[in-house]
Amino acid sequence: MDMGIAGRTALVCAASKGLGRGCAEALAAEGVNLVITARTAETLEATAAHIRAQYGVTVTTVAGDITTPEGHAAALAACPAPDILVNNAGGPPPGDFRTFTHDMWIKALEGNMLTPIELIKATIDGMIERGFGRVVNITSSSVKAPIDVLGLSNGARSGLTGFVAGVARKVAATGVTINNLLPGTFDTDRIAVTMEAQAKAQNISVEDMRARRAQSLPAGRFGTSEEFGKACAFLCSVHAGYITGQNLLIDGGAYPGTY
Repeated sequence: MDMGIAGRTALVCAASKGLGRGCAEALAAEGVNLVITARTAETLEATAAHIRAQYGVTVTTVAGDITTPEGHAAALAACPAPDILVNNAGGPPPGDFRTFTHDMWIKALEGNMLTPIELIKATIDGMIERGFGRVVNITSSSVKAPIDVLGLSNGARSGLTGFVAGVARKVAATGVTINNLLPGTFDTDRIAVTMEAQAKAQNISVEDMRARRAQSLPAGRFGTSEEFGKACAFLCSVHAGYITGQNLLIDGGAYPGTY
């Protein structure tokens, strides 16, 4: 299927590895030029070089922490008028909510709620003026089914979800869509950290924790960043113009609810 977005420009945050990279590569495969951000310059440049060689698109890199004002400014200076915005940032640490300090809560909100809102605010009017725009926020399956050791993430990402629910409908008639992708268990560095915490809490090895998690999923395996990226590319396509304000759960069937 031709996604109809060749020649568009996307700003993809935290795209040097994991789910962000999966989204960047899937968009590049559709002919989308990229501005990608990440904190580690070396890893970011290696990812950019691979994407340029593999897909022949323009890739601009911005090394820095997207969750800081300086990171926002640098990304927007490099890409002030994206057609596509993919919001992504590393999640806050796991733990018992009793140990979470006020500063930890503020950092979680900055990273997983306020940063995406600031980037949407900075780019959406341009999308509206051009009559086309796609915003995809990478959140978490914890928005649907909270994860006990991820209280900081549960709270911050749920706040973003509520914000998007209103704004997406406000701009729905302008050619701009805003949706959230909710990953379940994907084989990324992030899930490794979460499983280490869960393994420690259950007094088992990380290897046993991985095996148990995989066996607990209806799909019988963890997801891949490639298939996650393809879902993102579809939401960014011309074919998804009637999909907005939605939370697409990609979790191998783990969520047990009907709705």
